[in-house]
Amino acid sequence: MDRFKKAIELSFRIRPVGLVLAAVYAASCLISRQFSLDQFFLPAGIRAAALLIVPPRLWPYLLLGEYIYFATLRIPMIDAYGLAWVILASTLLMPMAMLVVYLHRRKMPSEAATGLWLLSLSFCTALFVPALNLSISYVLWSNPPPSNLLDAVDRTIFGHFAAIITLVPLAFLWNQRHALPRWSTRFVAPTAAAILAMLILGLGMQLTDSSAHTTRTHLVLLAALPAIALTFMHGWRGAAIAIPLLNLPLHGATPSTGLPSSFDLGTFATQQNMAVISVALLALGSSISYHHQRAQARWQGERNALRLARSSHRTSERELRERAAHLKHLSEGMDSSLSEMVSWLKAQGHHAVANSPQHASSVHSRLFREQASMVYPTGLEQVGLYIALQAGGACEIWNNTHRVIPPRLAGNPCLLTVDLQLAIYRSLIEAVSLLLELETGQVCVRARSGQAGGRRGIVAIVSLLDRGCTLSARTTDQAVERLAGRMLAYGGTVHCRGNRLRLVLHESITHASPAAA
Repeated sequence: MDRFKKAIELSFRIRPVGLVLAAVYAASCLISRQFSLDQFFLPAGIRAAALLIVPPRLWPYLLLGEYIYFATLRIPMIDAYGLAWVILASTLLMPMAMLVVYLHRRKMPSEAATGLWLLSLSFCTALFVPALNLSISYVLWSNPPPSNLLDAVDRTIFGHFAAIITLVPLAFLWNQRHALPRWSTRFVAPTAAAILAMLILGLGMQLTDSSAHTTRTHLVLLAALPAIALTFMHGWRGAAIAIPLLNLPLHGATPSTGLPSSFDLGTFATQQNMAVISVALLALGSSISYHHQRAQARWQGERNALRLARSSHRTSERELRERAAHLKHLSEGMDSSLSEMVSWLKAQGHHAVANSPQHASSVHSRLFREQASMVYPTGLEQVGLYIALQAGGACEIWNNTHRVIPPRLAGNPCLLTVDLQLAIYRSLIEAVSLLLELETGQVCVRARSGQAGGRRGIVAIVSLLDRGCTLSARTTDQAVERLAGRMLAYGGTVHCRGNRLRLVLHESITHASPAAA
């Protein structure tokens, strides 16, 4: 028996914060009911918003607050409507709302689908909770149902939906305030202007005479314009801010007799339009957030791909630099050995024999250094891109073809980072080789480096000397295929037009330049 009691024993710890939450919730519902109408029922919006903001572990206290609210409101109605209706209609509404919100919370939306998720939550809560309430009332009330039952049902469900779609997006926005992506700081001034405009128009609704429905409708439509602007700027988050600024001032300006059952047909038509606009804003905001998220993901993917490509090029250049340094060390060792042999031959009196290897050594040493500079231009780090082009192995190879005109170079490339100079160096050599291989005629090389605004860079043009010639389709395809990879990795571009290839590389001026140092 003791084991059975322990098995069914429930552990529930009373938390002071929960009791405060229950009291605040009950007071909020009671106070908001004084300002509510059947066509805009604020306690329904507070119920759904509270279930979104409060974590599920504290939902029992919300249930307690709901029961306090209904006990205060409906105990005096026992004689008129019966005890069964008071108990069932008071105890079942919050569990139904909890079930709807719980099922939606199990499938928390991504940033892109938030607007549609909020619409689903609003529709379901506004449909099932009042439908349950009306069904219980229809079955248990001893009085016959009113003749305009369908109008009452329509007004009640719409009033719940209008309040829920007003408060639920704002509650979810507060719940997701720390979630990514962060708020954009690009639209601070336009956002503040749009909110201020909506507040001014809302104040105008309050000051408008209660019978001036046309004027109020015009103010509401004007307020929809900054609401649309907020949605375009911030997606569903902008819609979540704009919808309360649209609906609450309109509700506050609704003529009322002081009873929740009072009804104003002129405002009801405008509220229906506002409900449609609210749905459209959330749907539009959801679509904007979806496409913005996809664009951000695509941009981030491209950025990561370029970063990896740049890192791969840097790693390759480091390996080539080490190889060039090793080749230089081998060359110096061979030169040293030949120099010792030449000195020994001269010491033995074999001057004629010594001159032959000395001459061969100087020629092969020069050729070896030229080829080593093609592996990695070590001089580029000390004297810059232009000297490396004019005094390295590339210039010698170009001269031997008798087809490359001496380069025309302008500006100071040492202001650029070494990585950028290496990228344009490799690209220039590849472009010249491509034109020598696939085209006929003389080739001209021009380059100009400089800075403009907050960026600095270099423009290099490799073209045919004959301006009447046009690059073949094969040359154009090969240029894009062989040059675009390295250029894009460093934020550059390749343009093929007419008789020339145009290479552009640039970087932020804040980057440190080891070459300049």
